[in-house]
Amino acid sequence: MSTSHPLADHYQRALRADEVLAQIDAHYPDGPTLHQLAPLDQLHIGGLAASARLLDRLNPDTHGQVLDIGAGLGGLMRQGASLGFHMTGLDITHGFSALNKALSSRVNQTAVSSLAWVTGDARALPFADHSFDAVLFQHSLLNMPDPTKVLADSFRVLRPGGQLVMHEVVSGPNVSQLHYPVPWAVSPEHSHLLPLTTLTRLLETSGFVLEHVEDWSEIALAWRQRQRQKEQSAARQSVLSPQWVFGKQFLTMGSNLLKNLAEGAIKVVEIDVRC
Repeated sequence: MSTSHPLADHYQRALRADEVLAQIDAHYPDGPTLHQLAPLDQLHIGGLAASARLLDRLNPDTHGQVLDIGAGLGGLMRQGASLGFHMTGLDITHGFSALNKALSSRVNQTAVSSLAWVTGDARALPFADHSFDAVLFQHSLLNMPDPTKVLADSFRVLRPGGQLVMHEVVSGPNVSQLHYPVPWAVSPEHSHLLPLTTLTRLLETSGFVLEHVEDWSEIALAWRQRQRQKEQSAARQSVLSPQWVFGKQFLTMGSNLLKNLAEGAIKVVEIDVRC
């Protein structure tokens, strides 16, 4: 897929892939652990703990073939592979897919044979019907302007009895006051937040049966407050951070995330549905 896609351009604008790999090779010559990569590849609210909680809703024995839509740099994929899942990551940003694969080749905890990477559009998934046992969204539907098509195609690639789990940002009661830039968008152009009621209705009309819906907003706010303190600490010199992806603008993005959560512009939810 061409890297001229405007959403891909947003994510690749400040991405320093070669420098990231050189930084990792210099500091972690035996290969980084999942925890050491987390500041770079867990680009969502909640970090490793949020990914663990999402994956805990799946059973690798019954739902082992998993599609991660909007896989980014692959933190969730590698975490899933370490638990016994076979993870396929799809992202519209080819630079992310390429760096995701390069990172995976360096992580000594990851079974690379359990991973696959695809650059593609979630509105037209390049997979056959009933290809997967589970589909995951983690802070990715918020970038997609046609959620009806995305969810319909997600349903298509799931087998009967398949499972879709989301850890997503949705619009809050004060979404009109949302502060930009945020990691997923520097302006409203790439922000496609849905109210929770709209999202659950779309899932049901796409053929899914709701099993579980939970508001994580308080947990998300507390986590972002802790992260903000770390980001502001001049004494803390991280080997890796989101700034390697978003540039210096991430400091403003992180501050706005905290404001948006605290002021009710956004909420963070967990949703589990079945075919």
